[in-house]
Amino acid sequence: MPTRITEVVNMILKSDSMVYSNIAECLYQLAPHEGYTQSLLDGVRFMRSNRPLKNTSVLYEPSIVIICQGRKRGYLGDEVYIYDAQRYLVLSVPLPFTSETEASPDKPMLGIAIRLDAVVIAELVTMLEASGEYGFEAPRGMLSSPLEEPLADATLRLLRALSSPTDAHILAPFIVREICYRVLTGEQGGSVRTALSHYGQFGKIAKALNRIHANYADALEVGSLASEAGMSAPAFHVHFKAITQTSPIQYIKSTRLHHARLLMIRDGLTAAAAASRVGYESPSQFSREFKRFFGRPPAEEVRTMKASLDLLPPTHLVDIAVPH
Repeated sequence: MPTRITEVVNMILKSDSMVYSNIAECLYQLAPHEGYTQSLLDGVRFMRSNRPLKNTSVLYEPSIVIICQGRKRGYLGDEVYIYDAQRYLVLSVPLPFTSETEASPDKPMLGIAIRLDAVVIAELVTMLEASGEYGFEAPRGMLSSPLEEPLADATLRLLRALSSPTDAHILAPFIVREICYRVLTGEQGGSVRTALSHYGQFGKIAKALNRIHANYADALEVGSLASEAGMSAPAFHVHFKAITQTSPIQYIKSTRLHHARLLMIRDGLTAAAAASRVGYESPSQFSREFKRFFGRPPAEEVRTMKASLDLLPPTHLVDIAVPH
């Protein structure tokens, strides 16, 4: 009997290993270059880094991030979030944080980022609530959770679908929906469901974060944001910092600086043009705050981070052999 149990365990481990190997092989083909590559489906991007990166300031939108090779660490306040082949990352609100990437030319970091669609999430949460099988837990803006076999399998099927224009158009949206379902019913699905349902104080702050994220170039006043959230200014600050680990003013500033960096890297804007686009009236003030935040002046930061943050168009997939 022990021998039979050992055989079954070994078969499961071998099967899991093949799934991860096939996922990595797909990503090698779909993301042949460093940086971000847009997939054939809006809201899904591939990630690749051929080198280790330390203390990198990043801003993630609400998304599911699955790293299939290599490892990343996210630092938010005193918390450390590991996401690699064993654990995926979920953000229920847009958050700036610091990340580290473990990668090398021989073993690049390979991953996929799936933007959370509010309509799809609302439908799934409503259906799960109606089933009566799933409860709610304390909401969290960011968490890492074990990558279980059903989710890994769905990820592989999504990558295969995204290797064909027809499959990407017809099948991929349904697989993305399945991946969202797997996350919502996973080990920490209760926290994710509560966060994405926008209940209570967390929900009020989440709406404020989404407003900032969508309108970062506008004149945003903390008092107005607090009033819109139905909170006093002191209460708004307390709840805001509990979720983001920063103040509303610093969050607005970091959001603008992150978007300005992307405008310079992906759209080729000058520092002055990017500053104006994100709401700065003074280019000199922008340059000072940019250097203070990222540790380098704009031109140097763009040169250093271009390969890592560039967004490339979908890979031409003719004659690519996708593993089965």
